[in-house]
Amino acid sequence: MEQIVAKNAAARGGADAWRKIDTMVWIGRVDTSNGGMPARFVLAMKRPNKTRFEIVSMNRMALRVFDGTHGWKLRPMRRGEEGSMQPYDAQELRFAHDEQVIDGPLIDHAEKGIQVKLGGVDEIEGHKAYRLELRLPSGATPRVWVDASSFLEVKSEHESHTPLGSGSPVDVYYREYHTVEGVKLPVVIESGPASAPPADRLTIEKVEVNPMIDDKMFARPLVASPRNHSIELPPVGAVPALPGSAPGR
Repeated sequence: MEQIVAKNAAARGGADAWRKIDTMVWIGRVDTSNGGMPARFVLAMKRPNKTRFEIVSMNRMALRVFDGTHGWKLRPMRRGEEGSMQPYDAQELRFAHDEQVIDGPLIDHAEKGIQVKLGGVDEIEGHKAYRLELRLPSGATPRVWVDASSFLEVKSEHESHTPLGSGSPVDVYYREYHTVEGVKLPVVIESGPASAPPADRLTIEKVEVNPMIDDKMFARPLVASPRNHSIELPPVGAVPALPGSAPGR
């Protein structure tokens, strides 16, 4: 199992390269299977597990912020309106604490308190992949599939979180890996219920590695107006193509 984890880290650019990344920003779009207009998003991440996810669709904005201890969410609202900022519930807090931002759960998993064991070998979309069974500090037990040839993650599975608690499993597929400043990451991420085809497609169009991000970015937002955001959403089509190697697995 440890050989698989080590080869995965090497395939992604090496553990040392990932350890040097303290902050990362993704900018792109989200497409859904309902045929609606694509949404624009900005995801800002800072070690150890601070996140800010801002999404705009049809001139309406939603926001989720986690400062490493507390989280807040804003319902979809029109730009310029002030919305009701709500704290994360217990399930959302657990999920946020489980998230291993920047480098994921496999790199330095022991130091993160994550147990990993080999569960078997499965076929994922015509490719053999190692199924790794994880146990997170919270007790959650997601699964990750690592391609047996490229040693890159191709799929993960975790429980969903709803206002009523845990729900059915969610599958996440990782596609079209590119190299950005020495590390490799998927620029297309598809997700949906395990019992159905992927419903959502997240496309990363630009990646910023180690930008300066003030901790205030992850504090409880005081006003929901975009003029107070230090990261502005670009207009559709304004984001340059992501540099890197040719897509592949």
